[in-house]
Amino acid sequence: MSAPVPGILLVLDGWGHAEPSDANALAAADTPCLDRLRAECPAVLADASGTAVGLLPGTVGNSEIGHMVIGAGRPLPYDSVLVQEQIDSGQLRSDPQLTDVCSRLAAAGKALHLIGLISDGMIHASVHHLQELLRVAAESKVPEVFIHAITDGRDVSDHTAAAYLGLVGTYASEAGTGRIATVVGRGYAMDKSGNLQLTEQAADAITDGRGEAISEPQDAVELTTRGDEWVPACVITGDEGLPAGPVRDGDAVLFTNFRSDRIQQLADLLHDRLAPRRVTLLSLAQYDTRAAIPALVQRAEAGDGLATQLAAHGIRSVRIAEAEKFEHVTYYLNGRDATAQPTEEHVKVTGDEPADYRTRPAMNLAKVTEAVSAAAARRDVPLVIANLANIDVVGHTGHFDATRQAAEHTDRAVKEICDAARAAGRWVLLVGDHGNAEKMRTDADGRSRPYGGHTTNPVPAVLVPAENQTVHPAAGPATLADIAPSVLSLLALPPTKVMTGRPLW
Repeated sequence: MSAPVPGILLVLDGWGHAEPSDANALAAADTPCLDRLRAECPAVLADASGTAVGLLPGTVGNSEIGHMVIGAGRPLPYDSVLVQEQIDSGQLRSDPQLTDVCSRLAAAGKALHLIGLISDGMIHASVHHLQELLRVAAESKVPEVFIHAITDGRDVSDHTAAAYLGLVGTYASEAGTGRIATVVGRGYAMDKSGNLQLTEQAADAITDGRGEAISEPQDAVELTTRGDEWVPACVITGDEGLPAGPVRDGDAVLFTNFRSDRIQQLADLLHDRLAPRRVTLLSLAQYDTRAAIPALVQRAEAGDGLATQLAAHGIRSVRIAEAEKFEHVTYYLNGRDATAQPTEEHVKVTGDEPADYRTRPAMNLAKVTEAVSAAAARRDVPLVIANLANIDVVGHTGHFDATRQAAEHTDRAVKEICDAARAAGRWVLLVGDHGNAEKMRTDADGRSRPYGGHTTNPVPAVLVPAENQTVHPAAGPATLADIAPSVLSLLALPPTKVMTGRPLW
């Protein structure tokens, strides 16, 4: 193993690889630094989706599993996979927590409320999981099942919410139970900025039937000019104008998202609001809420990775990211461990300007770059880990030109960081966590539409060696599971015993 050299692990969020096309915002961007690094430095394309990272075959990668696998050094069975396995095996329908709640509701004449994102983007939820839950409720003779639908527009093509609402209606008809009671966009129900005023609008509709009154679920999508993500909180009303399904005393709520972070704020809020009503709360998968919500499916163990080995050898690291991706370089990279190691420093970069990413594709990148460069200059920090969020966050808007600009801002930041690394005698390992901006259009319903979701494309992994540092590229295919072993090898540390990845250099 070579002598240790300090370095920087730089995750370029949403940096995927695809051939140039009129849908590829990265290829359209002027990125001289990234182009030169990929051409001149040791570089590979790494698998970041599907079974390579622990997802179902053909499933797009995402930031959560991407950072977890980068940190774990091995593929991790993702929550979506574990949920699907329990559905396929029949275990979910016999889960004692679920069957007990359904039996109680049936005996007491109370309702089950299903709350979650209705799309098949497989980043936060799968609308298809509703089929099994509705079947279980029907077989248990739960008298009423109300569906509180959260529209997407990010993980799938925008302007497809009406079709997904129709699919939910089909599933309810097939099961013989269930009807949509509320509709709200994920910008409100799955806010991650900490803006409780947004989440409260979703909660008002769900708990008390307060919102825009509509007669049919599809009417909700006509009330926004900002796409499916920003459908206002809507309440389906009956013949007498009363809300169809507010949460009442003694009811039960089941959150159907399998990913915790975006639904967590709403789950916390509903937990507090519904406690006086003696409402039972469950989640399909394990959440990181303030108060524990019993989960039907437990998550996979993700520890004993990069963070464990750094701590064991007393290697100090500084973690830097904007608020949108801060948890990814801390909590997720550390194997879903919220406890910072004594050897870690965390730097969350925030800004005062509004988060309209289409008009601010630079976001707070200048502050991130300054923080990374400052940390790189410190002799007491062998490893700096940072996330440059622009390509992914702006890419999710589906706005091609803004995403192109985001890539150009990122390119300039990478040059500045590499210059700082060279001056400090550091290597830089750049890697994408999943694809995004290399595919900004997709075919949906026979039409080409703007696309802001993730992809199954590979991601670049590029090592920029320190001056006079000799590296030896390994042959063979690469995945995100190889990143942690590569970082440890560059720091002259061995991998942990559970890592299945290998050093790429």
